[in-house]
Amino acid sequence: MDFSYSRQNLSGKERRLQRILEIVPGATSWAIIIGSAALYLVHPLAGSAFIIAFLVYWIMRLLYMNIFLLIAYGKLFIMRRAGWMERIEELDAIIQDPERPPAAPPAGSLRERIARRIIGEQVKHVLKSGSLPPPSDAIYHLVIIPVASEAAAVVEPGIRALRDGVYPTTRMAVVLAVEERADDAVRDDCRRLVERYRGDFMACFMVTHPDGIEGEAKVKGANVTCAARTARDYFERKAIPPDNVIVSCFDSDTVVSPEYFASLTFNFMVTPQRTRASYQPVPVYHNNIWEAHSFARVLDVGASFVQLIEDTDPEKRVTFSSHSMSFKALVEVGYWPVDIISDDSAIYWKSLIHFDGDYRVVPIYVTLSMDVNEGGTLWRTFKNIYRQRRRWAWGVENFPLVMRAFLGKNGISPYNRFRYAFKLFDRTITWSSWPFLYALISWLPILYAPREFSSMPVFYALPRIRGTVFILALTGILICVFLSLFLLPPKNTRYGWLRKIVHIPEWFLLPPITIFLTGLPALDAQTRLMLGRHMQFFVTPKYRREGPP
Repeated sequence: MDFSYSRQNLSGKERRLQRILEIVPGATSWAIIIGSAALYLVHPLAGSAFIIAFLVYWIMRLLYMNIFLLIAYGKLFIMRRAGWMERIEELDAIIQDPERPPAAPPAGSLRERIARRIIGEQVKHVLKSGSLPPPSDAIYHLVIIPVASEAAAVVEPGIRALRDGVYPTTRMAVVLAVEERADDAVRDDCRRLVERYRGDFMACFMVTHPDGIEGEAKVKGANVTCAARTARDYFERKAIPPDNVIVSCFDSDTVVSPEYFASLTFNFMVTPQRTRASYQPVPVYHNNIWEAHSFARVLDVGASFVQLIEDTDPEKRVTFSSHSMSFKALVEVGYWPVDIISDDSAIYWKSLIHFDGDYRVVPIYVTLSMDVNEGGTLWRTFKNIYRQRRRWAWGVENFPLVMRAFLGKNGISPYNRFRYAFKLFDRTITWSSWPFLYALISWLPILYAPREFSSMPVFYALPRIRGTVFILALTGILICVFLSLFLLPPKNTRYGWLRKIVHIPEWFLLPPITIFLTGLPALDAQTRLMLGRHMQFFVTPKYRREGPP
């Protein structure tokens, strides 16, 4: 019997286990923060040893992050404009005649030659695997765009980008998944959009998700699941097998780059066991970046860099925000959870459990753009970002579900269960505790040192170690500054060239931002789960500013 990825309808024993596991992340984070401070105050030498160990580990982590951010950006720079439709045509020719020797790559720039070499290795890998893909003209795309309160001005740019991309829209079905509880004006906007763009795609239709279905919470996963079930009926009528359909679940403000679906199709084709994978692009937040407040801009560009770093490490990849996956896998696992807020990461964990660990995330080095969180005023923007980051951190709700599954799942080896559990637990605790350890606890030996301790060698070593961390952190900020200037979109014509220059010093807002808009929301979310105060889904307001902040 498959594991039910839900905290509802549990037996007494399962309910008690679920409740215990809900307490673990928050209790661990608070124990680390309070315990490290208390340890230093009670036993300064032991406390300092702990702080030194943390700082040394933080040095290693910063080195890792700086190096792999550069590697990941290099991959994005090389692959984002690789001529994906031409690569698909070449792959189609190879599929028709696998024995034919590959054509010699044409001369080009170093960037083009590297891209062709990487792509050539991917093609060789899929040919050796024996898992040949269907031809590209047999592959279809389903794009689901959930709408709760967003106006047409937010949704339409994304649909236009789908239409204007290089991939043939005749093999693309677009579904607007609209909540029944949405305002009449929102539903009317969606109907008009469907009518306007219906002729541009294989199909374009609206699905209304009924409100108040038993067992469902007011979450995005319930809405998009309703839309996916309707789309399944559509593809069945067209006699299109789910194996050949890639489903992309996009936020309402998502605007894909022109090459997105061509790159996605190619990566789907060259991935062995392609139906057992999710495909994660690089999210950027460029739609309104020149109108956003400074701290909001830095925070969201930083989120793109975190995703880039994680894309380089298979052990850290988890689906995030807008992404794509095989429609066959989605149907087999029973669609997205309908009672969980963090559906974007939950679908990865649900799939991993359902397929006994035979599931992975494949990075695709192409961007899609969303809105920077902006609320009009400084305070409203701060509140919106805090609530959004707390909602992201509410992904901690996956921890008790995954652990319950692992405790009873015999299809995954004990080693892999430990490895996956550690990945989930590590990212959860790191998110909530590290900002406080570095920004507050690590200062204790400098701000408060008993007289007998201040003469010990360890007291003199701490500032030097902390200085090394500061230098590496500063190096990381400078790398972010450099890369962010290349990632930023062309400036809007109503702004002068100073707009990009002003973005440089904004990065030095990162330390306080990390505490108040990263660590604190995560600790808040874990504390709520620990106390049994389950959150409700927060729909991030989409704000369009007419002028600069």
